Amino acid sequence: MTGKEEVDAYIAAAPPRARPMLRQLRRTIKACAPGVTERLSYKMPYYELHGRLTYFAAFQNHVSLFCWGLPMKRYAKEVEPYRTSSATLQFPIGTRIPVALVTKLVKARVADQVARAGAKGKAEAKPKAKAKAKAKVRPKVARAR
Repeated sequence: MTGKEEVDAYIAAAPPRARPMLRQLRRTIKACAPGVTERLSYKMPYYELHGRLTYFAAFQNHVSLFCWGLPMKRYAKEVEPYRTSSATLQFPIGTRIPVALVTKLVKARVADQVARAGAKGKAEAKPKAKAKAKAKVRPKVARAR
């Protein structure tokens, strides 16, 4: 089963009142993160872009969005009504998903992930370049017999 099919099945198996909320989160995440990989992880829909981007899940009385890192700090005042931990937002079943807030959070997560991936790529490239430069500079020393 593909990631899309797994997420389709997850949403279909969710409580009926949670399904529209889950579909809204899914649309919002995919719109904010072109090229994102969608699948299940920890039995929840999970989105990957240069590493873990975000998760969401349905529970008996609420739908949660799991988003961590700087975006949660950056938008601390806006997430406060929904926050239950440093990385979890809860939306009561039957309420509207705050799409504008979710959009800000996901776009900020995407920017952080892309920046991190770029920095990681540069960091990995630098030691190799230095090693090559040192290798060229070292003179060969003749051994005395």
